Amino acid sequence: MPEKENSCVGLNEPRLVVRKFLARPQHEGVGAVVRRSIGRFELRYFDPFLVLDEFSVTAPAGFPDHPHRGFETVTYMLQGAVTHEDFEGHKGTIGTGDIQWMTAGRGVVHSEMPAAQGTQKGLQLWINLSSKNKMIEPRYQEISSKDIAEATRDGIKVRVIAGEALGTKSPIYTRTPTMYLDFTLDPGAHLQQPIPDSWNAFVYVLEGEGIFGRTKSSPVNAHNLLLLGSGDGLEAWNKSNKSLRFILVGGEPLCEPLVQFGPFVMNTQEEIDQTIDDFENYTNGFEKARHWRSESGLSLDF
Repeated sequence: MPEKENSCVGLNEPRLVVRKFLARPQHEGVGAVVRRSIGRFELRYFDPFLVLDEFSVTAPAGFPDHPHRGFETVTYMLQGAVTHEDFEGHKGTIGTGDIQWMTAGRGVVHSEMPAAQGTQKGLQLWINLSSKNKMIEPRYQEISSKDIAEATRDGIKVRVIAGEALGTKSPIYTRTPTMYLDFTLDPGAHLQQPIPDSWNAFVYVLEGEGIFGRTKSSPVNAHNLLLLGSGDGLEAWNKSNKSLRFILVGGEPLCEPLVQFGPFVMNTQEEIDQTIDDFENYTNGFEKARHWRSESGLSLDF
């Protein structure tokens, strides 16, 4: 079928796919199933990204009371709804197409549980924070689906969660400079999306199959993560007869030491030891965890 016109200015050096992973299902939380692509043994870290999970959860399963320190979590709902509660009294529900961008900073204890019938599906991305930001106060940005910036051109639709695409910018503030774009390409569509040269970037395919990097590459289908090499942008084609949907995520590498212990991510082992001590003794940001329990009343042990 004929290709549609390019969506934006040409790229001087399109990024090629340097590695590909199929995200296989695994159990996480209490009864939840995730497809983890970043944060597994083959790909522990892709600076500044710590984890990418495509999750599927049906009540009573979920992600009960658990802590975080030193990074951000970005939850993007694809189907259904999840209710979040934390020890500061913050509570909210995000539904299909909504985003919660949580900066855990010095410490959060929270729960994420299904809020609707049937299976809830979404993506959760963990983004590392630089050493100067690891102990900042927690912060939330919650954006409803209707308020996420969108643009359409030449058979391409994009939801601009963070960054800019097709001349449209997101209002989300990212402490670690990040782009997060949800693209849908009609059959025959051809995308050229700029990415800052110095950033790391990846694609995760949600639906359909697409060709990425060079036009003669083999098609890639759902649940595959593609790490992109150097260059100034992504080139992608939908040569199938069905819609192609994928996310493109990029971020500025922090290039700092990293030590991770489950939901705690710091720069040194000493900082991890201090974090465990803070959590166990309800100090230095975890004071309110002593008496707080979510309405679900469950907790994970660390």
